[in-house]
Amino acid sequence: MSEPEKTSPLMIIFSSLVAVGAIAFIFQASGQHPRQAWQAYLIGFLLVSAMAQGGMLFSTLMHAVKARWSGPLASLAEAFSAFFPVSLVMFVILFIGQDHVFPWLGKDLHGKEIWLNVPFLFFRDLIGLILLYGFGLLYLYHALWFKLKDNGTRGKVRNFLFTRWRNNPPDAEKFKHRMTVYAYLYMLSFALILSLIGYDLIMSMDSHWYSTLFGAYNFAKAIYVGFGALIILAAILHMSPQTPFSLKSSQFHDMGKLFFGFCLVWADFFYAQFVVIWYGNISEETAYIIERTMLYPWNNVAWTVFIVCFVAPFLILLNKKIKTIPKAMIVICTVVISGMWLEHHLLIGPAYHHHATSLPLGFTDVLVALGFVGLLALAVTSYLRQFPELLQDNTGGGK
Repeated sequence: MSEPEKTSPLMIIFSSLVAVGAIAFIFQASGQHPRQAWQAYLIGFLLVSAMAQGGMLFSTLMHAVKARWSGPLASLAEAFSAFFPVSLVMFVILFIGQDHVFPWLGKDLHGKEIWLNVPFLFFRDLIGLILLYGFGLLYLYHALWFKLKDNGTRGKVRNFLFTRWRNNPPDAEKFKHRMTVYAYLYMLSFALILSLIGYDLIMSMDSHWYSTLFGAYNFAKAIYVGFGALIILAAILHMSPQTPFSLKSSQFHDMGKLFFGFCLVWADFFYAQFVVIWYGNISEETAYIIERTMLYPWNNVAWTVFIVCFVAPFLILLNKKIKTIPKAMIVICTVVISGMWLEHHLLIGPAYHHHATSLPLGFTDVLVALGFVGLLALAVTSYLRQFPELLQDNTGGGK
């Protein structure tokens, strides 16, 4: 069976998810409650973009520390970069719904007007994302030269790369050095830009509250969900008899330890913000926490997020064997990512729905989120179809 025949059913499924999500969004956005649709869009964009950004970070991080065990996983992590152009387009679309995305528009911002104005906000975030994605794609360009083989496989991107390399034969040492430089630039910009995105698109929704730790909390969360998405992808490919990709139990275990570690990092940043605000007991700070942890219906969401994203994975992943079972890790990582989707609703939702008497979650929120997941899956699948030998390179070797 040829490669397109094997992957076309998946492409149909992912395309269907995108279509259903788009229809749900358009139907809700053109109805009486467009803000609900744009809230779902913003959360889907933030979560799935974080999964792609965090997934790519794994490859740059492993290259920087020269971790040999991560060879096949690093190649797989680079597939998430295929979502970068899509993420950039999705961010630009947010500008269309600015009147519904930002609840602080038209309100007294008490001196924050210079920072919180839509043109400046979108410009700085757009430039930041272009830099982040640019460094990621430049790193990928140099990394692919060490991994691809001119085996006659066709594809526009593939043909462009080999034509360029034939016309200008690269120097291996220079490429490896540039690859390292771009890896560090990607990691640095990851921390800075994800912090900026956290401030501008999440924290600013409640315009009178701020936390200096929120940026670090946001990029730690992106690493957590990015590693989770990578584990899911690796486990699915490992279990599929139609792909040559495989991992050792020790590699699953090492990846599981990293995921477990960032479970603790995320919880630590959450606690560090929470406890300082709690014992400080300043009304303009505690109002934000009280509304999200003590008042109905958000208190139920807060407890769900705490249990699903920290307590359960912490207790389960203490077991060494569970980290080596692909099916179990798929379930754990899927549950954690779903919990992070709820966590975005917990952070953003109260700014849209003050004094809500019931949880403002509906089918539109779920369908739009699945649409974004479908977009990510389409991008990653298209990338792996373009470069099938990356699934066969289980050594991470080079030229």
